[in-house]
Amino acid sequence: MAVLELDNITGGYGETEILHGVSLKVEAAAVTVIIGPNGAGKSTAMKAVFGLLRLSAGRVLLDGEDITSMATEQVVRHGVCYVPQTANIFPSLTVEENLEMGAYVRKDDYRPRMAEIYDLFPPLAEKRRQAAGTLSGGQRQMVAMGKALMLKPKILLVDEPTAGLSPKFRGEIFRVIQDINSAGVPILMVEQNAKQALSIADRAYVLVDGRNRLEDTGPGLLANREVAEMFLGAGGASVGAASGVNGSGAGSGAGSGANGA
Repeated sequence: MAVLELDNITGGYGETEILHGVSLKVEAAAVTVIIGPNGAGKSTAMKAVFGLLRLSAGRVLLDGEDITSMATEQVVRHGVCYVPQTANIFPSLTVEENLEMGAYVRKDDYRPRMAEIYDLFPPLAEKRRQAAGTLSGGQRQMVAMGKALMLKPKILLVDEPTAGLSPKFRGEIFRVIQDINSAGVPILMVEQNAKQALSIADRAYVLVDGRNRLEDTGPGLLANREVAEMFLGAGGASVGAASGVNGSGAGSGAGSGANGA
């Protein structure tokens, strides 16, 4: 049974339909990646899990339980945590205070879990008393993921974790995501750097115009000619060279360093 399943969901915001029959599954212990051009509905699909858009058809299932109409807070209490692309930390609070905020619904002693987070993210342990907003872009993303992991989620949803980061920090974030997954946390990730994302994906989906376009293993999509033409460029080196895919490709360097110094 899939940990998380979007079953033929259709919906959007107000009267505008963004998703048109989108289906995907996240299996236990898997990294699942969604790629696609701008406006494809990638982040919208993630938000559907938390009831943040109107669904006119389809279901969202967590461990087989229908959570389609469940309030966002209850979805979180059921073990689903989400790291948005922006506004994902409290910049004026210290690293440690951010992690404490991540444990706000816990009633037990969260200090052992915090120690595990520091073991997973050693740079954060060194800067636990520093304001999170003064950290590098890559370290801020570690804070955001650490804050979500304080709840010991059944599944972690991550939206564009490497957006605006330099190549060095992009690689670091992908390594962190693999470490989180190796610790037993299934991951659903929307990512602009298709080549790197597919290289670590157990399963991957391509969305175009709010619809499923392709589905395969990460390596399978990397080898797919259509994916190469749409997202990896003629030589397979840069994401979105001619497709308008969100952001720059792995190795292209466009926009790098915005947050990664």
